[in-house]
Formats: sequence, structure tokens, C-alpha cells
Amino acid sequence: MAIRGSLELWLLLLQTLIALNAITAAANYTSLALQGCDDKCGNVSIPYPFGIRPECSLPGFDITCNSSYSPPKPFNGNVEIIDISLSPAHMRIYMYIAYNCFNRSSTVNGTSEPSISLPERLPYRFSDTRNKFTALGCHTLAYINGQGSDQFATGCASFCSGPESGTTGSCTGIGCCQTSIPKDLRYYEVSWGFHDNIRWDSVPCSYAMLVDAEWYSFSTSDLSGFEFYKRNEKRVPLVLDWAVRNATCQEAKASPDFACRSNNSDCYSSTNGLGYLCNCSQGYQGNPYLDNGCKDINECDDPKLYPCHGICINKQGSYDCACPPGTKGNATISGSCTKVADKFPLPAKITVGISAGIIILLGFSCLIVIELQKRKYVREKDEYFKQNGGQRLYEEMRSRQVDTVRVFTEKELEKATDMFDNERILGTGGRGMVYKGILDNNKEVAIKRSKVVDESQKDEFVNEIIILSQINHKSVVRLLGCCLEVDIPMLVYEFIPNGTLFDFLHGKNRASPIPLDTRLEIAVDSAEALAYLHSSASRSILHGDVKSLNILIDANYKAKVSDFGASTLVPLDKDEFVMFVQGTRGYLDPECLPTQQITEKSDVYSFGVVLLELITRKQAIYTDDSNETKSLAASFVSLMDQDRFRDILDDQIVEEGGMELLQEVAELAVHCLSIKRKERPTMKEVAERMHILSRFKHHQWGQKNPEETESLLGEMPTDASDSTAYNSVGNRFMLNTDDGR
Repeated sequence: MAIRGSLELWLLLLQTLIALNAITAAANYTSLALQGCDDKCGNVSIPYPFGIRPECSLPGFDITCNSSYSPPKPFNGNVEIIDISLSPAHMRIYMYIAYNCFNRSSTVNGTSEPSISLPERLPYRFSDTRNKFTALGCHTLAYINGQGSDQFATGCASFCSGPESGTTGSCTGIGCCQTSIPKDLRYYEVSWGFHDNIRWDSVPCSYAMLVDAEWYSFSTSDLSGFEFYKRNEKRVPLVLDWAVRNATCQEAKASPDFACRSNNSDCYSSTNGLGYLCNCSQGYQGNPYLDNGCKDINECDDPKLYPCHGICINKQGSYDCACPPGTKGNATISGSCTKVADKFPLPAKITVGISAGIIILLGFSCLIVIELQKRKYVREKDEYFKQNGGQRLYEEMRSRQVDTVRVFTEKELEKATDMFDNERILGTGGRGMVYKGILDNNKEVAIKRSKVVDESQKDEFVNEIIILSQINHKSVVRLLGCCLEVDIPMLVYEFIPNGTLFDFLHGKNRASPIPLDTRLEIAVDSAEALAYLHSSASRSILHGDVKSLNILIDANYKAKVSDFGASTLVPLDKDEFVMFVQGTRGYLDPECLPTQQITEKSDVYSFGVVLLELITRKQAIYTDDSNETKSLAASFVSLMDQDRFRDILDDQIVEEGGMELLQEVAELAVHCLSIKRKERPTMKEVAERMHILSRFKHHQWGQKNPEETESLLGEMPTDASDSTAYNSVGNRFMLNTDDGR
């Protein structure tokens, strides 16, 4: 009785352990289907996005579970499903074998040529990596024809002398042949090439199939056909690739129907046709198509896959594996953690402690010095800001309600230019450099960083920035802001992509043709900008350094005047002059040197040189054919006096014709280059004249009727008593070129 009681107790304990294991397994089991949906059909798992009911699957991923079988079997249409996997994204199905049998050399005993079609709207494609088109027989030529992104046809031939031919495991044309299929294949059918069989007496049947290459391995016994033909009811496994179709990852992410629902999942493009797939991120596992479907892998629970021979600490998406305290080594390798010997005796530890204390003390001292330097640096920036008129600028901006100018910090401009890297230099000059900058909002700007600045001009700096920030002209480079917390203030302008007019005319593309229309439009834009600065701004501004290097060309080949600086405001008192002479050799007003004064007519003279550059394509100081250095202005005026100005014009625009128009442009340039300022026109008059000449160039009547051209442009006046005259047609001014030279 005691023995019987002991046995009953052991049986009860065993049943309890089995029940506990079942409960634990159930608790750890995570369904891969939608909540409330069946995740199996018979012995086949049905993971989401697949589902047995429409509400349990994504469109096109529905599965039918046929319960007339025992156990039930899943189907898609009339195709039986063997299994489904999420990663890799495969579905295996059963597909029938094609066969062609003969009972003598020319009479067909029976034939079967199955085909299968996968509609484009469905997520399936025949796997080009897992499947092989395979043919068996001793006198066999089999074809596979298909349709995907394009028409497809291929085949292979198999020959042998009898049922024992070939080598088991080798499918290279003796008894068995194989070939690959393309990507994005949605339909295929099998056909035969030979209509007789010379081996009908020993191997009467030929077989062809698209089959899972990992499942099928050739055996010479398959040539007899009996076992092979009867296996799986004449069916073989076939692999389909599936994906969420009709969208890329980028397109799908913007859609509310994006299938990668789990937080810890990644989207990647399908390798077989258009579409995308989801996968759990590294360190996670589960179903990425479900909300929170990807769970952290506890690597510490699986030492076989994630070996750790020390202290294992699980983390979200990864894990740490460290040697126990007092040991060192690589804990992922067995026996690698070795004990660390105590190499330091007590005196050494005392020495180390004292040294550490000294180092800490020095460290604190360094921190204090650094903090003091920071405060000094901040004080210097504040001082520079005040010296450069920063406080006054804020007050002026507030009082005038100016919001078009921004005050940048030095760090912002350093970041925008990669610490003023040489690779960012757009141009250099005698007074500084211009860098290309990219602000935090990805806006491209040009940052002018001067080398020196006159201390006497700093008082006017704020007024100049306010005035320049209010300039809004299509042909003037717009001032966006400034930096005042440095010794020499920096200016920030809009970025113009096509470089300077100098590079456009004389740069590496010197041989490239430039139409006369384009040159005239550049001259018109530049003249209008200078005229605006002289007369249309709230307070007249002199440029002081007009040259082709300071005229920029935008993406549409429109000109924008730049670098007119903030130190050339015309005094409010008209009796005063600007006592600040700057300029470039070849462009500088001849009257500037003796008078040490610049006026609006100084810009007119410099513009005349730019106009000559446009029609001659020579630099302001150039080298002629005899290697002699010459002034373009002086050479041109001399040739005009000799009525030989055509000799210096750019051959390209001479070939375009219209010498009457070029004569007008040349006379206007010479008028601007008058030695005496009072004989030069104003920039407003120059702009108006250039506008008339540009319109005339576009006037077809002027181009097609040379007799009318002279009437439209007018004739040079015969009276040379005045330096300028006006024609009623176009109200144009003309120059008596003999006066004032």
C-alpha cells in the first residue's frame, strides 16, 4: 500500500510539472496573427499580413482554410499552400508536373502542360532565387514561356542512353537539365520541343517542372518515372516571393496604410518586382507587420546563439557581456576571462593617489582658467559689439521697424563656412575675402570678411547697414545681415550662383560665345542698379569700385551689382564730398587721384570701362598682340578718334551685325569715360540710354530695315559746341568726342 501511495504521489507531481510547462509555454507563445484571428490552418502557421478572414489580412493576402481535409489545409484559390515565412518573405505551394509520354517513336501516348498565373494585383511573384526550371528525360527539349515586366521564354535539353544514365545529384544535361527564370515573373506555361522520342522503349516519358531547387535533387531512378511521377500526386513544391506591392518604401511611409507597423522595424525594397517588405530591426524578433510586433530578443536567455561566459546584461536591441570583477578578457569566448594580478604594492598606490590628487587639482585650475578665458572672450565680444554699433543697430531696427537685416553671431558664420575653410572662398580682393556659407536652414549666402576697416567709418556703420538693408532692387545683391561681435564687422549677402562678370567674360570659358543680347541686358541691369543707388535709394549711395569683378551673374544670366560697401554714403550736405578714394587700376576715375574725392560721376567712369569689357571682351588692363600692357579705356578712346573702334570689338558681336547699334554703344561708353566729370552723363541717363539700345536690338524692324535704322537711332549732331546733345527719338544724349580729352 505504501508503494502504491508513493507511485500515485509521483504521478501527481509529474502531471503538475507537465501542466506548469504547458502554462509557461502558453505564456511565452506570441501569436503572429492579428488579435482575435486564427494563426494556423491545420499544421500551417498563418502570420499577418496573411489571414483566413478578410478582416484578418491585408488586401490580396487572404487565405482559405479547407476543413474538409484532416487536418485542414490552407489554399489560395485552388492552389494548396505548404508553408508561409515572414523572413525571408516566401510562400511554398504545390504545382503539377508537366509530362510527355510515347509508346513508340512518333506516337504520343499522353501529354500534360500545366500553367499558372499570378495576377499583378496579388502580392506574389515566382521566386527567381529559389526555383529552377527542370526537365528530365533521354530525348527531351522543354520550354518555359512566361510574362512579367516583359515577355520571357527559355528552355533546356536533356539527353541520355538509358534509365541508368546521368549522375545522382547532378543536373547538367545528361538525363536532367536546369535553367533559371527572371525576376517579376507572374505567369508561365510549359511546352515541348521534340515530337518524337528515340528512347521511347527505355525512357518513354519526359518531365518538366518549375520546382524549389532546395527540395529537388536529381536521381537516376527518376528517369523511370514511376516513383517520381506518383510522388505527391504528381505535384512538386514551388516557391513564391511575396511583398506589399505597388509602392516603394519612401512612397509607403507617407501613406496611412504603411504596412511596417512595429516601432522596431525596418522597411526595405522587394528584390522581385515593385514593392516593399518589413523586417524587425537587429536585436528584435517577431512580426513587423503588427503594432508592437517586434519584441526585444533577450540574448542572455540563448547562450548558444549569443555566447557569454561572464556577466550578461540584456539591453533593448542588444546586450552587454563583460568579464566578472577582478578579471579581464573577452567574455564571449570561453576561458578568456583571466584574473587580474595586483601589480601595485601599497607604496605605489599611495604615489598614484598623490599623483591623482595633483592631477585633479591641476584639472580644477585649468577649468578655472578656461572659465576666466570664456568670460574674457564674452567681454571682448560684447565690447566689439558695442564698438561696432550693435546696441545702436538694435535701437535703429526697433525705431524704424526694420526686419530685413539679421545680426549673426561669429559661431553661426563659422559653422556656415566650416571655420572659413579655403574651399569655401568665392573671391579675394585687396580689402578681404568672400566666402560661400550655408545657414542652418540650408540657405546659401555670401559672407564678406574684410581684412581691415577704417576706425573713422565705424560711426557710420549702423546707418549704412540700415540703408543697405532697405535696398530692394532686382539688380542689386541684397544685404541679409551682419556680424558685429568681432573686431572687423562681417556682412552677409544673398548668394549668386554663376560667379562674376569678370569670370563670365575672361574666365576659363573665354572661347565660349556670348550673344550681344545677353551683353546688352547685363549692361542694362548694371546701369539700372547704379542709377537706383545714386538717385532712388532713401539716401544716395556711391559704389566707388564698379568693375566686372563686382558684378555677379545669376542663374538666368541677369546682372546683380555687389560689393558697393557701407562706407560710400553721399553726405547729406551737397557741398561736401566723400573723402574716401578706393578703386581698381583700369577702372578708377582719373579725377579721383588729384582731388582725393569720389562722386557719382566716378561710378559713371567705371561703368564705361565695364561697358567696354562687354563689347570688346578685353580686360580693363590687357596685353596686346605685341605683349604691351595697355589701358582698355585709353586704347578704345584713341581708336574712336581714329574711327577704327571696330578693330578692338569682339569678333563675335561684329559677326552678328548691327554696327550702327555698336557705334551707339561705343559712343555711350566714350561719353562715360570723359576726363572731366561734368561732361559725363548721370547713371540715370546712362540706364535710360542702355534700355533704349537694348530694346532696339530686340526690334525686328530695326534688324530687317537698315534704311530705317539710321532714322530710329538718329544722327550725330553737327554742332560740337556742347559736350552733350539730345535726339528727340529716344531722348538720347550724344558725346562730342573731341572735347575734354
